[in-house]
Amino acid sequence: MEGFYPNNVRADGPVRVGERWFLKDAQATEDWARRWAVHLVPGLVITLQGALGAGKTAFVRGVLRGLGVTGTVRSPTYAWLETYELSRLYCYHFDFYRVTDEGTVEEMGFRECFRQDSLCFVEWPERVSNWLPRADVAWHLAPQDEGRCLILHAATPRGLATVQPMDGC
Repeated sequence: MEGFYPNNVRADGPVRVGERWFLKDAQATEDWARRWAVHLVPGLVITLQGALGAGKTAFVRGVLRGLGVTGTVRSPTYAWLETYELSRLYCYHFDFYRVTDEGTVEEMGFRECFRQDSLCFVEWPERVSNWLPRADVAWHLAPQDEGRCLILHAATPRGLATVQPMDGC
């Protein structure tokens, strides 16, 4: 798979860069992400790559459900950002599919969202690769058979610690 692999940091331990999980459909994607959500800590930057319809928003929806969001979770394709305020942190869901100039992103003031009391989910990170802070966990969703494959492409030590409990899920 060719593509953007932000700040690739090789991982040690049971989960390694390139680790894969097969997810049979959108519901399985949400369920996996919901289980992963309990391991997340504030301050993480999580990127999601994949073709249109690959399941990036379903993945974020699952994480948000796992964190307690009960309302509608929309793809921020047209707004570029959806914000979810939880009792212990802020969740920012970016979708940079429509970005044509990284300077525009800087002008929008999005950089202030990347804080130690937030979780930032970034769809289409390759469109803002020069602007984007280091990814703690970089996922790629790719079609496989009748479902999709979730592939770990990069992880910082903090990000890797969130993925290790998912080994074998």
